[in-house]
Amino acid sequence: MKHRIVSFLPSATEILYELGVGDQVLAVTHECNYPSEAKTKSRVINSVFNPKKMTSKEIDNKIVELVQTKKDIYVLDEQVLKKANPDLIVAQGICEVCSPYTKEINKAVSILQGKPEVLILDPQSLSDILDNIIELGKKVGKLGESQAFVHDLRARIKIIQHRQKIARPQVLCIEWLDPLFTAGHWVPQMVELAGGINGISATGDRSRRMELDEIVKFDPDIIVLMPCGFDITRTMQEYEKLTDKEKWRSLKAVKQGQVYAVNANEYFSKPGPRTVIGLEILAKIINPDTFKDLQVPNNSILEIEFEL
Repeated sequence: MKHRIVSFLPSATEILYELGVGDQVLAVTHECNYPSEAKTKSRVINSVFNPKKMTSKEIDNKIVELVQTKKDIYVLDEQVLKKANPDLIVAQGICEVCSPYTKEINKAVSILQGKPEVLILDPQSLSDILDNIIELGKKVGKLGESQAFVHDLRARIKIIQHRQKIARPQVLCIEWLDPLFTAGHWVPQMVELAGGINGISATGDRSRRMELDEIVKFDPDIIVLMPCGFDITRTMQEYEKLTDKEKWRSLKAVKQGQVYAVNANEYFSKPGPRTVIGLEILAKIINPDTFKDLQVPNNSILEIEFEL
């Protein structure tokens, strides 16, 4: 049975293409850019502001303002939705900021008079992400394909998990730079699997604001910058503001040149199959000698040099 699918979630769009049902996806969000074919789909969801033209602080201020005034962060295109006329909407229950959330889902179902089935994916760990792939595969009649795909992903995870680690450094992953936010959800588990001791957050925790003093107290051996939705170039534009802070410059990881920027938009922010690449990236950062033979995508890691 073929479905008419609307995806409110970039990682779900990626999974659907991986399972060979990309042709059944009729509309997606403005952030569904992978694989490249997803860019050709109609946009059923758009942001009310353009974050590409704003600083991290401006983005955070805008989101806080919208949440506090109970205004929309995302706009639903009713015409695109009605034309797609889905029997299945795939959405998320993780964060009202990162992707369309309860309000947009309820509005879509109301417009379509309750017709579509809604599948909510709410992963809190890497294990949950893999389970979601199978759940979505079952929903679209691709259970066998999804199980085989997850089997291959688990095999890659086991390579990282079971290889003998030379060291277990203290690691801090940062999900937003101004203001500072911890990296939660699946990232702490990824750090632990890669051989690090994750700091300040725990697997399943929501990302939250943190003070620089918390980082000073933890004093990590390694810091990984992964601002939600940013690539390395964008991250470096924001990082310069942190280097002006004396407390930041006093950190062990900073002084020892163990600060890294990663392509968060591709490999960390979205809970899809490519988070396994994110795990491999973390393994290269945390235990470079152990995983020197591990291949990761070009331009996925940048080691930031310390300047006095």
